[in-house]
Amino acid sequence: MFPKKKEKTKEEPQQALSTNSGQATPQEQSKTELPAQDIQELQKQIEALRKEKDDIFAKLQRVAADYDNYQKRSSKQITDSVNYEKDKIVKSLLPVLDNFDYILTNTSCGVTDETLLKGVKIIYDQMLDVLKGHGIEQIKSAGEPFNPAHHEAITHRSENDKEEGLVLEELQKGYKLSGRLIRASRVVVNKLPSSQTPPPPEEPETKDTQ
Repeated sequence: MFPKKKEKTKEEPQQALSTNSGQATPQEQSKTELPAQDIQELQKQIEALRKEKDDIFAKLQRVAADYDNYQKRSSKQITDSVNYEKDKIVKSLLPVLDNFDYILTNTSCGVTDETLLKGVKIIYDQMLDVLKGHGIEQIKSAGEPFNPAHHEAITHRSENDKEEGLVLEELQKGYKLSGRLIRASRVVVNKLPSSQTPPPPEEPETKDTQ
C-alpha cells in the first residue's frame, strides 16, 4: 500500500496572514512615504516655474509697452525735427524774398538796368550764402577737368588751345549737400580732334593691261 499523503493543514495560511497583518517594517514605511515626498517636491517646482513664468510675462509686457511708447516718441521727434529744419530754411530765405520784392517794387522808380543788375547780383550772392549756411554748395565746373562724379556731359566742343576733357562751359550748375551730390552740373566738354590716328591707307592703282 502506498503511504498516505500528508494533508495540508489550514493553519499555515492563517499564520501567514497573521504575520502580514502586523505592523509594517521600516523599509516598507520608507517605500510608502517616498511618493508623497516626490509629490511635494514637484509641487514646489511647479510653483517656482509658475512664478518665473509670471515674472517673465510681466517683463515682456513692460518691454512691449516701452517699445510702443518709444515708437510714438521717435515718430513725433522726427516730425518735429523736420518741421524745425523747414522753419529754419524758410526763415533764412525770407530776407532774400524781401530784397527781390524791394527790387521789383522800385523798378518803375527810375532804376536803370545797371542798378537792377547790381541789385540782382547782390541778392544772388545772398542766396548762395543762405544755402551755404545749410550745407548746400555749388560745384565748380567751368575750367575744371571733367569729373563724371560731379559733371554730366551734354555735348562736346573742340578748342585746340585747351586741354582734352576740360569743361568749357557750364549749362546748368550742380549742387552738393554736406558733400553729397544732389544735382550734377550739365557741362560742355572739350574734345580735341585725334591727330595721331593715321589716315586710312590708299588703295593701290590698278593699271590697265590692255
